[in-house]
Amino acid sequence: MTVQTFVCVIDPLASLNPKKDSSIAMMEAAQSRAWRVGVIQDGGLFWSHKLGVCAEVVWIKIDRSQKVWFTELSRDTLPIKSLTAVIMRKDPPFDAEFVTATWLLEQAEREGARVFNKPSAIRDHNEKFTIAQFRQFIVPTLVSRNAAQLKAFLDEYPDAIAKPLDGMGGTSIFRMKKGDQNVGVILETLTDYGRKTAMIQRYIPEIVDGDKRILIIAGQPVPYALARLPKEGEHRGNLAAGGTGRAQPLSDTDMHIANTLGPELIRRGLMLVGLDVIGTNLTEVNVTSPTCFREIMDQTGFPVADTFVQAIEKAVALSQGGQA
Repeated sequence: MTVQTFVCVIDPLASLNPKKDSSIAMMEAAQSRAWRVGVIQDGGLFWSHKLGVCAEVVWIKIDRSQKVWFTELSRDTLPIKSLTAVIMRKDPPFDAEFVTATWLLEQAEREGARVFNKPSAIRDHNEKFTIAQFRQFIVPTLVSRNAAQLKAFLDEYPDAIAKPLDGMGGTSIFRMKKGDQNVGVILETLTDYGRKTAMIQRYIPEIVDGDKRILIIAGQPVPYALARLPKEGEHRGNLAAGGTGRAQPLSDTDMHIANTLGPELIRRGLMLVGLDVIGTNLTEVNVTSPTCFREIMDQTGFPVADTFVQAIEKAVALSQGGQA
């Protein structure tokens, strides 16, 4: 019997927190379903004209009850196409090396590899700007690097949030109010004096009830969201910015947004997506390495990671001509 291999392209293992990390949760679920689990770390991907796209794969065993949560079993250098499933879980920054990884993985697909999310789809969906494709769910928004345009937006919407298009974890997100003496320096910082494009949006006061992370797996929403509540005095709910997570059932509006986007996103090759919703408004479409598996699992018992691995199993079976 051929052993199924579940391999994540991932940040250094020592940098991951086993109590919270969603990548560890999905690898643990794959291991429990008898997959052989491995990782490809920084610099591990390469292409040659003789072998195609290959990688150094570190095979691991996961045991979160131990002080060190993983044990390295062995290492192999293998063609990517020989692996059952490759999961792109590298965190941003979305820099030249991140883009290069998507090029390599896309070439691996041409050679027969199965990669989730689809590398070209990761590359083509900016996590901030993709909301422009679903305008019926968003608040007034402007994307520009022109300071005069950004200031004019603040004249129309005197309480606003401004952020870079390439940030993560709540970094460099500013709340601005008309008349604030810091508006000029904030816009200079965000746009690097007009050299970088930024996003500005009308402030959504429902942030006090949480910035909800809604996970979509194979086009279907997980029935619970994680509402990330800002700490006192903060306007950001991101867990990395000190927010606290509260799992809760999807509201009717949450479900409507998820059911509208889900089928289209899976059609584009996005097996796993994390939507961010504040109140009834879509604010981000996260495709690089969506998180919050562990928090939802721990608080509700819903098997998010196992649901994801089962979706991978179905996709692999379909690609091999089997039944879903």
